[in-house]
Amino acid sequence: MADRAPHPDTLELRERWGSFAWTPANAEEAKKIVARYPEGRQRSAVMPLLFLAQYQVGAETNTQGWLPIPVIEFVARELDMPVIRVLEVATFYTMYNIAPVGRFHVQVCGTTPCMLRGSDDLLAACKKRGMAKGHTTDDGLWTLTEVECMGNCASAPMVQINDANYEDLTPERLDHVLDELAAGRFPKEGTQDPARHTVEPVGEPTNLAAMMTENHDYRGEW
Repeated sequence: MADRAPHPDTLELRERWGSFAWTPANAEEAKKIVARYPEGRQRSAVMPLLFLAQYQVGAETNTQGWLPIPVIEFVARELDMPVIRVLEVATFYTMYNIAPVGRFHVQVCGTTPCMLRGSDDLLAACKKRGMAKGHTTDDGLWTLTEVECMGNCASAPMVQINDANYEDLTPERLDHVLDELAAGRFPKEGTQDPARHTVEPVGEPTNLAAMMTENHDYRGEW
């Protein structure tokens, strides 16, 4: 896992984000989000509001988005919460970026199933393109992060790029995905194995094979 620390709260940061406020559309969305919770429980909306704020920052910066300290303070004021409580949420969950990221945030799963299926090769492919874990490339296009389990173990190895999952990857398949994104196109999400539709087994069954053609009774063979 990459180290997580909030981006320094500088004067330049305050100048850029100190006047952050919802766009009209997001202000309406924020009202709907808060209204989901019972009276007196509005602070429960902190997670979706942080996500909404991250999306708005992303739209303004043409990136996946992140949460500068002034934006976290804004969400705290919206929910009448201590800033430290909102900061605790933002720093605990890796779905929130607490430092600037590039146009595409490449998150490579390095947990055991993905590692056994070649995640180290995927990281090497990213490195060949100039990426380094925990850093954004000079052109602002890519940010690389190694993360823990993303829940796609049956189609490992996988990478999440912004909000899209790409599974059954090889270095060549990942290169294709990255080339498509860099060119402004939208590659197919999900499995990148042409023999798969989702995560069904590839090829014929390796057991109970006779059941493919008839209701075979295996009991005498056990």
